[in-house]
Amino acid sequence: MKEPHASEHPGDSPDSQDSRRFGGVQRVYGAAGVARIRNSHVCVIGVGGVGSWAVESLARSGIGSITMIDMDIVSASNINRQLHATSSTLGRDKVLVMQERVAEINPACRVAIVDDFIAADNVSDYIQQHFDFVVDCIDDFRTKAAIIAHCRQNGVNIITTGGAGGQIDPGRVEIADLSRTRQDVLLARTRKLLRQEFGFTRDPHKRFHVPCVYSDEQLVYPDGDGGLSSQRPAPEGSAGCRLNALNCAGGIGSVAHVTATFGLFATGFVLRELAHAS
Repeated sequence: MKEPHASEHPGDSPDSQDSRRFGGVQRVYGAAGVARIRNSHVCVIGVGGVGSWAVESLARSGIGSITMIDMDIVSASNINRQLHATSSTLGRDKVLVMQERVAEINPACRVAIVDDFIAADNVSDYIQQHFDFVVDCIDDFRTKAAIIAHCRQNGVNIITTGGAGGQIDPGRVEIADLSRTRQDVLLARTRKLLRQEFGFTRDPHKRFHVPCVYSDEQLVYPDGDGGLSSQRPAPEGSAGCRLNALNCAGGIGSVAHVTATFGLFATGFVLRELAHAS
């Protein structure tokens, strides 16, 4: 019987260990592309059903630096869709759990965590111009608009994501300019606010130049009797629960194979851009 062995040989140099971990990545992005990825810094805002998978993908692709911004803790209602959510992590800070996970996957990755909720009034405090890319995975349209506007005004690359709840078909996920998405209330509200308060174009023929991950699948909602409906429920539905909330019994449902697809689409776009940056 073969004895188990360590993933790296003790005498390996850091470069040799890096080659063992991420050699497969180099064989699809090339040596120069992987070097650019290794020298890049990506900020992921919101480390939940979409953002946790984005962080995982970045770490496993050999990214050099990650900043994670989120103040939430892991709860039982996260287990259906969030990478970090297990019985052993309940009650812990999401960013701390993911920081530990990244260290196990990619020890050379420099990880910064911001244990705070980003909001319209602190965006400039947390989004720095030295970020090579920002991945926006939050579900509040006001904050989302402020993040997008700040990045566009300061020349920071950004990709945003729409709502991943109420959907079951990952094949309907795609990337388009934010001005061209459909079937997504969160993104529609974000667009409206960007036009009203941040001077984004109102011309339907012009683009925002903000890539966005979204799905054109028709959403399904709980009908209150254990069934499903394509009709959006009335606001009074469940006390204290937002219509698109994923964390409460009366909220919209979600599944990991869709939320993960959103996150992986986002990082696929980011990694391609980084690997081919001039």
